[in-house]
Amino acid sequence: MAFAPPKESKDIQSLLQIMRNLRAPEGGCPWDVDQTHASIAQYAIEEAYEVVDAIENGTDSSLKEELGDLLLQVVFHARMAEERGAFDFGEVVDAIVTKMVRRHPHVFETADGRSADAQTEAWEEIKAAERAEKAGDGPASLLDDVPIGLPALTRAEKLGKRAARAGFDWPSTEGVIAKIREELAEVEDALGEDDQSHLEEELGDLLFSVANLTRYLKVDGETVLRRCNAKFTRRFHAIETGVAASGKAFKDHTLAELEAYWDAEKAGERQ
Repeated sequence: MAFAPPKESKDIQSLLQIMRNLRAPEGGCPWDVDQTHASIAQYAIEEAYEVVDAIENGTDSSLKEELGDLLLQVVFHARMAEERGAFDFGEVVDAIVTKMVRRHPHVFETADGRSADAQTEAWEEIKAAERAEKAGDGPASLLDDVPIGLPALTRAEKLGKRAARAGFDWPSTEGVIAKIREELAEVEDALGEDDQSHLEEELGDLLFSVANLTRYLKVDGETVLRRCNAKFTRRFHAIETGVAASGKAFKDHTLAELEAYWDAEKAGERQ
């Protein structure tokens, strides 16, 4: 059997129907039918990053396409949940609508003219109340709802931000930088030991401290690291181009020669 394609492509109901068709035991797509929440979890992360990439590249057509791919992941998970009687897409929408209204009383209850900073503070107070409610009779932690599945750098920044709200933070940038120097010294000490686990622990402490610096400076670490990755890729491509034009193999170049290609690309970026 074959399913008819939707007549109205701009209606969310059309996408929901497509997913029902794809997941149909008879006539559906074998791959889609076989999937579980766990098996496609990675795609939600990948699609979210592709949305960010489209935003940074500034292409509206790419952003539109990637937002659609991300929406598909929401619809996919909602359909699987509906099949097992947990919830459906409508309940997903209801949950986020309810949350947005609850977290914006200044918009949907009383227009109090608060500033963006005041709203940020109020938002965190509301989220704290939500965490306490979820905790029930047990103690609520500021760190309870920082997702474990976040990229490690992003999660480190969020953990530091939550702790800072409780007053556990450095009084100045100098304190964060001093902590980085302290952790770097401990990495250097660990290098002299024959203990890989200790070295890894100290490297983790160093990375966490750097994440706290980006957080303290109100810089998104994932964003600046992505930009750095792109810069490294661009400059390494310049090395490869230089090697190819030289007529010599990569291995036949000295480090100084390779760095000269790198430096030439770097100088060109500054012009």
